[in-house]
Amino acid sequence: MSGGQNIAISGDTIPELLIERGKAQPHRSAIREKDFGIWQSWTWEQVCAEVRAFACGLSEMGLARGDKVAILGDNRPRLYWAMAAVQSMGGVPVPVYQDAIADEVSYVLSHAEIRFAVLENQEQVDKVLSVRENSPALEGLIYTDPRGMRNYKMPFLHGFEDVVERGRKHDAAQANFFDGEVAKGKGSDLAIILYTSGTTGRPKGVMLSYDNIVITARNANRVENVREDEEVLAYLPMAWVGDHIFSYAQALIAGFTVSCPESSDTLMLDLRELGPTFFFAPPRVFENILTTVVVRMEDASALKRWMFTYFMEVARRSGTNILEGKPVPLGDRLLYAMGKVLVYGPLRNTLGFTRLRRAYTAGEAIGPETFNFYRSLGINLKQLYGQTEASVYVTIQPDNEVKLETVGKAAPDCEIKIADNGEVLYRSPGVFLGYYQNDDATAETKTADGWVHTGDAGVIDEDGHLKIIDRAKDVGRLANGTLFAPKYLENKLKFLPAIREAVAFGDGSDYATAMINIDIDAVGNWAERQGISYTNYIDLADHDKVYELVAGGIRDINANLAKDPNLAGSAIRRFLILHKELDADDGELTRTRKVRRGFIAERYGTLVDALYSNATSVTVEAAVVFEDGRKGKVKADLKIRNVDGPVVAEPLRKAG
Repeated sequence: MSGGQNIAISGDTIPELLIERGKAQPHRSAIREKDFGIWQSWTWEQVCAEVRAFACGLSEMGLARGDKVAILGDNRPRLYWAMAAVQSMGGVPVPVYQDAIADEVSYVLSHAEIRFAVLENQEQVDKVLSVRENSPALEGLIYTDPRGMRNYKMPFLHGFEDVVERGRKHDAAQANFFDGEVAKGKGSDLAIILYTSGTTGRPKGVMLSYDNIVITARNANRVENVREDEEVLAYLPMAWVGDHIFSYAQALIAGFTVSCPESSDTLMLDLRELGPTFFFAPPRVFENILTTVVVRMEDASALKRWMFTYFMEVARRSGTNILEGKPVPLGDRLLYAMGKVLVYGPLRNTLGFTRLRRAYTAGEAIGPETFNFYRSLGINLKQLYGQTEASVYVTIQPDNEVKLETVGKAAPDCEIKIADNGEVLYRSPGVFLGYYQNDDATAETKTADGWVHTGDAGVIDEDGHLKIIDRAKDVGRLANGTLFAPKYLENKLKFLPAIREAVAFGDGSDYATAMINIDIDAVGNWAERQGISYTNYIDLADHDKVYELVAGGIRDINANLAKDPNLAGSAIRRFLILHKELDADDGELTRTRKVRRGFIAERYGTLVDALYSNATSVTVEAAVVFEDGRKGKVKADLKIRNVDGPVVAEPLRKAG
């Protein structure tokens, strides 16, 4: 069969789609996994057989329709098969973030009333065993990787292969059982529960139906021309709705191949080997890749540095226009073609982006330099805006209508409106059924006629593109009435190469301030070139020259803010560099790397107070959770610096 030709399948549920795909393209590669450096592949026919056997094995263990099954581990074929098997029997998979600490896992197991759990390996088994007594509904654990499990003799613990073998015997004795169970499923059935990241409190279980997922994925495939010859690297957390749509639903509907990397440590190597055609990453990933490129170029020969600088300037002038089919002078076209051979092509190959047809980013704002860098290389990087409650897609940037400051137009069959208070609302086929066991939160978020409150403030421009300003509840005012949008300021700060994370404060205060996490890789490389010696993060973050570097970047931001009369008065006047990186294990970030501003303000209240005093330093002592689970304390004296900003426009005043 020729590449790019799609075979349409029409099932209403994931199990139906899988069976259809297995019959339509039995010998086409469905999924790969890299293990011990070697890629292993399974066809759609083989995947169907594995799912069928495991589903029957689960039924033998007592899985009933409506039962909840936790899925916990890295992206692995067997875990994807487990989700499909659970759904085939009418159960509901509940993926859990693989790096979640024991308390977070315990909450999901208990709240979702998990009856069975499918776990990747010994590490995840130990994690669940440590909290098993808090989950009274939990009956059985199944591990997919037997390494290290030899001495685990608990009667409720089962190997994946053992369950599959039981399932094959069950299937042989009752040949029509599996197909009969799949046939009972309907598009309106609950397909999966995905827990939110818990930015402002305990995570909520978002209930999505098959209709939500399948219709949304079909629409996305159609409008973005997603084909069966796509190659996708499945590295995003399985508990995140993006992975569920991109690597699971869209893959089934289009019939493309999904590949699971060997580990997070080998991700970039696996990306280069695979050469995906369809790639999603949050801004942080694209920014980290760019930082790596810049750092490597600093260490390259003088000739290579000159070539990179010269041709990247050509790309900045012409690359995006060439990508979008806009007029470009002949001289620049010829130079760009030369740069493609000498710089852009080799660079794309090094990054693993040689075959990339489309790339997406979402979750946070992406820096203009980062965004334009990739597009200037000829990579069709686009922004989208979505939520778990929308089955991902609310907006997407159409090809050749890409604006840096917006997140695109409404996705297919999606309606968007702006409430009187500036909040963005949407209604679409992907709108969730509700929050599991939380009717009050459902009523607050979803109206009776299907409109969803995003909690984000935004505007729609004259071309129908949505621009997100900040979280609606976070938008405030300084004491003098100036608009204060903390996330907007934080994103501006994170666009600076030296800054990895930032937390802005200022609502109700006389001026804006910020706590900063430096980017240890970028700043460390800079420090070495400057002849600055350091031993660790704390040592580097405390250096006077690093403070000067950060202050210089903030001055540039303040100068940019001065051009906007609505935000001119919110220039950042004081800052400090934190003694440690903000960490999800310490509760400071969500598992999707979003800042928990309220938690940080409470935890580091003494630092916030010091930022609004005349102090030039402050002592901090904070509890931390180490990678091995141990708890400890970190104590440090932090410097506080003023930022001498430019003269700004007269800030807005409160009415009256």
